[in-house]
Amino acid sequence: MPRSKTPTVSLEEAKARFEEWRRNRQGKAAIPDELWATAVEVARKEGVSRTSTELRVEWNHLKRRMAAASRTARRTAPPAFMELVAPAAQSLPECMIELEGRRGSLRICVKGAPASYLAALSRELWESAS
Repeated sequence: MPRSKTPTVSLEEAKARFEEWRRNRQGKAAIPDELWATAVEVARKEGVSRTSTELRVEWNHLKRRMAAASRTARRTAPPAFMELVAPAAQSLPECMIELEGRRGSLRICVKGAPASYLAALSRELWESAS
């Protein structure tokens, strides 16, 4: 979710969510990812030390979650579309192509043709002559 659309949670709201979870959890259940995400969001604003104390979570665990969240946030999706613009074809002032094969040789003189045209022409001629 982009940062601008992420709802901001206050420390008091996060504390209430953690207390609610602690009252209703079954046994020694681990803190759910949604609550960790809330704790990370609050820690970005309030600081790791204060957040860990108020929410009664381990400082090291919160710090690791913050580091993991920042690595995930830095990854960007590849672009959906990328336009590739071919460079302008350069014309050669004058070019001479000489081809030799089993059946003989061929010489072509060309003026003002782009290099890509000459490459395609010589490939076609070579394949038909071979």
